[in-house]
Amino acid sequence: MSVTLMVALSAGLLTATAPTAHAAAGATLPFTSVEAESATTTGSTIGPDHTQGTLASEASGRQAVRIASGQRVEFTVPSAANAVNLAYSVPDGQSGTLDVYVNGTRISRTLPVTSKYSYVDTPWIPGAKTHHFYDNARLVLGRNVQPGDKVAFQSTGTQVTLDVADFEQVAAAAAQPAGSVSVVSKGADPSGSGDSTQAFRDAIASAQGGVVWIPPGDYRLTSSLSGVQNVTLQGAGSWHSVVHTSRFIDQSGSSGSVHIKNFAVIGEVTERVDSNPDNFVNGSLGPNSSVSGMWLQHLKVGLWLLGNNDNLVVENNRLLDMTADGLNLNGNARGVRVRNNFLRNQGDDALAMWSLYAPDTDSSFENNTVSQPNLANGIAIYGGTDIAVKNNLISDTNALGSGIAISNQKFLDPFHPLSGTITVDGNTLVRTGAMNPNWNHPMGALRVDSYDSAINANIDITNTTITDSPYSAFEFVSGGGQGYPVRNVTVDGATVRNTGTVVVQAEAQGAAVFRNVTATGVGAAGIYNCPYPANSGTFSLTDGGGNSGWSSTWADCSTWPQPGQGNPDPDPTRNLAKSRPTTATGSQDVYTPGKAVDGDANSYWESTNNAFPQSWTVDLGSTQAVRRLVLKLPPSFAWGARTQTITVLGSTNGSTYATVVGSAGYRFDPATGNTATISLPGGTSLRYLRLSVSANTGWPAGQFSEVEAYPTS
Repeated sequence: MSVTLMVALSAGLLTATAPTAHAAAGATLPFTSVEAESATTTGSTIGPDHTQGTLASEASGRQAVRIASGQRVEFTVPSAANAVNLAYSVPDGQSGTLDVYVNGTRISRTLPVTSKYSYVDTPWIPGAKTHHFYDNARLVLGRNVQPGDKVAFQSTGTQVTLDVADFEQVAAAAAQPAGSVSVVSKGADPSGSGDSTQAFRDAIASAQGGVVWIPPGDYRLTSSLSGVQNVTLQGAGSWHSVVHTSRFIDQSGSSGSVHIKNFAVIGEVTERVDSNPDNFVNGSLGPNSSVSGMWLQHLKVGLWLLGNNDNLVVENNRLLDMTADGLNLNGNARGVRVRNNFLRNQGDDALAMWSLYAPDTDSSFENNTVSQPNLANGIAIYGGTDIAVKNNLISDTNALGSGIAISNQKFLDPFHPLSGTITVDGNTLVRTGAMNPNWNHPMGALRVDSYDSAINANIDITNTTITDSPYSAFEFVSGGGQGYPVRNVTVDGATVRNTGTVVVQAEAQGAAVFRNVTATGVGAAGIYNCPYPANSGTFSLTDGGGNSGWSSTWADCSTWPQPGQGNPDPDPTRNLAKSRPTTATGSQDVYTPGKAVDGDANSYWESTNNAFPQSWTVDLGSTQAVRRLVLKLPPSFAWGARTQTITVLGSTNGSTYATVVGSAGYRFDPATGNTATISLPGGTSLRYLRLSVSANTGWPAGQFSEVEAYPTS
């Protein structure tokens, strides 16, 4: 039995089906979003587009609306509201304003727009281009609007691209808690004119064990706070109490019990400088701390957490327009819970755990909504022990990123790889995955990556919904190009809709079990199973039952499937064995089994010497009709003529083999090209082709420079 869940996300409304007992994906948000392309406009729609470096590719839904001077976008209000936040872009170097109309009448307030915080360049990151085109601006309307009312934004001169509007009913400012210490009582300036740094420090010192109150107003801090412990910092609401600083807390340690809630911290970070601590929190809040109800914007990173943050809770926050990560648990996180947050337009991983120096342990990202990370992943887990990623809603990843990445990419040492059980449950991924310009091939919506070391943890991926991925749904890869294995993966319960290329993109050696995975609208084929790098090993997919809609295999490992192209008709002249995964009972020195399928007749496999019989096996990727084998040795006359005694065997499952052609001697002579052809019986179908060599008159080992398998006789 299932129910249909309506999931509100920044990219519009998605209808997702989930088991009755399973939680809805994403955060419970205090606003409702409306896409500009679904509104009425006198401008023009751009997109959809998934090309790195384009304005449409970074937009929510991969579409937006461009307006020139005098043009407008008119939104229909979806729910009662008195405020709006608008995601927009203006050309680099420009600023301006938008006039605002409610039900056709221009109100006195305007919405400033600027490129100041956009167009970020990170040339030290391989594959990066200018990115971070959009920004967010918010406005209190000064009146209440009801469902069905019209709110329009009109350009007053500057070209503006409108992406999405968030309509919100902002509550009145909260009252000061009894017994709290107001920063104003210590000399803070709520007009924003004066420097309130010392007043904040004095209030924190006076309120140990109590509450520092930040009344409604704008406060300017010119340097960061430190020594923050055993105190609550509380505002009147994130639309009312606003702190302007690019560095709020910067401290390497704290005794903990720090609680930060209900105000905004808005910075002035316009470029990403990784050596600068331009973060809301840089370092440690100490054990048993919390961050909730915050609006964080225009910083490098929201929370870059080091040291002891045991049992930290980060919940119900908005993180917008960071030039790097939204939140990064940078090692040693224990029992951290990050839940029910909204993140839009992050310049790197929106949410990340990175187990540097010490493992992140027993920590989780749950029920977060992530939209438009524009240079990396929605959620990334780099190492760690017993980590959970549950019930998150992630949409519109861009270059160099997947919706979710589970990875052993270390970046620096000492790194602690994945261990224990990594639980990835109940997540919904919409338009996630991207072309990786460094690999020149795509990244899947959900990626498991043995980048710098083998994955030996248990990876449990359950109850997943993947919709409109531009490329693949699930990817298994060793992204560092070293061919490390991905092991112990279970995918149980997934719905894949309209994936651009394939459901499973398998490029690493290793294994996964798939159960109850259903797919519709598959763009090219069900499975791409080709090793990266070539000949690095086989990935085994075990059908655990309940799968449907993705049984076909991409036919040609020499080409990448393109979105929506379909699986090409098999070429009868194509070598089925070329670049396929190979194994052997033994190899001599550098003459490894992959040399026999690399397309180079001058390189070769040589078995262990003086140890007949020896066998060589190739995995064709799926069961194929094979009618002819062409076996080669290097064509040089330095290779004297010889006869090898060979038996041809085949298997459809890789474990049970049957004889296809019995033992016979085959002559290899450089005078006639040093090749031998073996005809296979009609009706031969196999996935695993094995050649068993029991004798060689020219050398005491089996030898092949190329093994070619063809579907025609």
